[in-house]
Amino acid sequence: MTNIDITTSALRQQKRLRLNYGGYRRTVEVHSIGTSKEGKIMIRVWQTDGDSQSKQSIGWKLFDLGEASEVAIVDEASEAPRAGYKRGDRAMAEIVAEL
Repeated sequence: MTNIDITTSALRQQKRLRLNYGGYRRTVEVHSIGTSKEGKIMIRVWQTDGDSQSKQSIGWKLFDLGEASEVAIVDEASEAPRAGYKRGDRAMAEIVAEL
C-alpha cells in the first residue's frame, strides 16, 4: 500500500496514524487529505504524540505526505474531529478525502 492509501484507510477507519516527519516520530489523527497548488499530497492532522521542530508536539499540523516515511495505522481510535476543524481546508487546492 502507498502512503496515501494507508492515510486514507486511517481516516475512514477512524484510527490514528504513526509516521516519521521532519526527523521526528509522530502520532496523528487525519482530518483531511488533498493536494496543494503545486500538486503535492497534503494531510491536515491533529498531532497527539511525538515531537516537532517547533516544539509544539500537540495540535494542528499540515504535512506534505511525500516527505513522510514509515507511515502506519495504529490500533488506537482517533478522537477526530478535534475542536477547530473545518471541512474544505483552504490550504489545499483540492480535497481528496475529509471527515
